Amino acid sequence: MSRTFFEIAQRNLRRNLLRSMLAIIGIVIGVLAISSLGILGNSLTLSVKDQLSTVGDSLIVTPHISMGAAFGGGLAEEKISERQVQDLRRIAGTDPVIPIYSTADRIEVGTTKGPVSIYAIDPDDIGYMVEVDQGVLLRGTSGVLAGPTIADQFDLRIGSQVRFSDGSTQRVVGILKERGLGFDIQPDLALIVSPKWYEDRNSDRGYDQVTIKVSDIERIDAIEEAIDQRFNRRETVLDSYSSKMILESLDTVFSQISTFTTAIGGISLIVAGISILNVMLMSVTERIREIGILRSIGTLRREIRQMFLYEALILGAIGSSIGGLLSLGAGYLVSLLVLQSTDYLFHPSNLGSIALGMGFGLVTALLSGLYPAWKAANLNPIEALRHE
Repeated sequence: MSRTFFEIAQRNLRRNLLRSMLAIIGIVIGVLAISSLGILGNSLTLSVKDQLSTVGDSLIVTPHISMGAAFGGGLAEEKISERQVQDLRRIAGTDPVIPIYSTADRIEVGTTKGPVSIYAIDPDDIGYMVEVDQGVLLRGTSGVLAGPTIADQFDLRIGSQVRFSDGSTQRVVGILKERGLGFDIQPDLALIVSPKWYEDRNSDRGYDQVTIKVSDIERIDAIEEAIDQRFNRRETVLDSYSSKMILESLDTVFSQISTFTTAIGGISLIVAGISILNVMLMSVTERIREIGILRSIGTLRREIRQMFLYEALILGAIGSSIGGLLSLGAGYLVSLLVLQSTDYLFHPSNLGSIALGMGFGLVTALLSGLYPAWKAANLNPIEALRHE
């Protein structure tokens, strides 16, 4: 019997094809909005996480900047001393502790001039931070490593001569692999030199930051607490933050963004639901006499409800299916335009966004059909037969 009412529902939708198509289009737009915005949000999150993954389980230690410094009153602790670095090594145990000088300079390569960031890192520690794509890592006090972005900007090759603002020169011995965004250093946009070369040209001997590569993620909190106990008991001297903490914060932020974009897409589905509600109510009004006949020959109220819910289900299923398929194309275009990459399009979280959009479309259609189905099932059979 259910099959019969399903076929009646199909017949009625075909009979009012234009009206049915308009309702389906509303569902398609809603599903498309939810799914494509979800794909964009997920792809953006995955892209940022992949770029940050090279930082690993890092703990970054920097000198504390006082409130007075923020208003021009000077720094509470401008640099990290060698003695503090030794204390950090004792706290870290076997985990690598990498002190880093950080500055900026204007360089000249041939006829090209411009500003660059410069990091001075001990040659024994450089391998923990970066990888070489061409050439070799630093050995001793001579030579520089160039990040891929800087290499492209200044057309650097192995052996290129770089002239610094003080007139000194160094040869490029290596071009780094692209590492992407990081919270410790940004090597793609910088040159890396030896600490000895840096110290010979700068009067200060303090480090700008220290990076601790923590082998066991479970130890990060313990190391941070030990740093606070050692340096910050009376006043804050050193600040520390971990990649784990930052990634957790980013997860929260992107989850909120994803929820917001899904809500925007949901508005489209609400509009589509109202359209289906209107279509179904019109269908009930036009078929009052038909409903009266069905009721007079013994059709149950439950079966009348089923017939109209089938109509809503068919509209929702068709609209959601089309919207889900179009979402793949829309997600591809959005990812290409915003991220310049489609690597994450078929990630499970993005496929989940499409399933979520389709599910919302189907549920919206069913909910929109509940009241018309209830109204049709509760019509008085005698009054319905008299209806003209």
